[in-house]
Amino acid sequence: MKRRDFIAKATALGLSAAGAEAALGEAESKPREGLPRRAYGKTGRELSIVGLGGIVVSAIEQSEANDTVAWAIDRGVSYFDVAPTYGNAEERLGPALKPYRDKVFLACKTQKRDAAGAQAELENSLRTLQTDHFDLYQLHALTKLEDVNRVLAPGGALETFVKAREKGQVLHLGFSAHSVEAALKALDSFDFDSVLFPFNVVCFENGDFGAQVVEKTDEKGVVRLALKALAWTRVPRGTERPYRKCWYRPIDDRKLARLALAYTLDLPVTAIVPPGDGGLWKMAIELALEYQPLTQQQKQDLVARAQGVEPIFRYPMA
Repeated sequence: MKRRDFIAKATALGLSAAGAEAALGEAESKPREGLPRRAYGKTGRELSIVGLGGIVVSAIEQSEANDTVAWAIDRGVSYFDVAPTYGNAEERLGPALKPYRDKVFLACKTQKRDAAGAQAELENSLRTLQTDHFDLYQLHALTKLEDVNRVLAPGGALETFVKAREKGQVLHLGFSAHSVEAALKALDSFDFDSVLFPFNVVCFENGDFGAQVVEKTDEKGVVRLALKALAWTRVPRGTERPYRKCWYRPIDDRKLARLALAYTLDLPVTAIVPPGDGGLWKMAIELALEYQPLTQQQKQDLVARAQGVEPIFRYPMA
């Protein structure tokens, strides 16, 4: 029921307009039975708006990893993302995900820049994750233009990606990037299916970081996947990380996290990969089950809260 129709009906029954708004707000904030899904381009596949990053299951016992994945599946998580550089995440995620493999979208990455290295890592990841294919395979952590040039050059990792897609070992090709410069270069150089990129309120508002990639992916028809939606700022030098699995300072205040998560989901992104800390990840899932687009006032309040906060990334790079 549309908001105006609900309010009209409620007021006809004797409820004040303010009361009707409050009642609607309560109804809208109730958790859904499962996470909403959004299209992965024109492939016919849909991803849960929040996924599970493999770091969540790294450095824990297999039984706990199994329980974590089952908890995620029960709440509608269909998008899983992992990489060989995430400790023993592949070893834990493979057995945990095996009972559900045909129901989920599994993304993996390689940080190798040469074809031979990428091929070896692809084969090892397939074996460790106990699957015959990845739904998405990504060049990992493109940051400098040199990274992009290396993977595109003859004998570069992209050669392995294309051949793997031809063999059916991977279905879609993408990359993750930590700089606007590298992302734009990659998008202009090859027809990728998706980009995994840091989209968050502080970087967008204070670092002029992210809008350029949104514009370019619109132009190219490339799917956007979001990293760092709950990133707030950098950890000051000489101080300990508040969360072992986060190199930055994440948002752990639930009210602020709700607004920040919605800010990123209000952008034209398909899905978000939250922080790797298990507690923060579960919070992100719970908040996503209640997700509603920000009102204009909520967005203004969030941007005001972020004013003066140093972003983890800026454009251009320093």
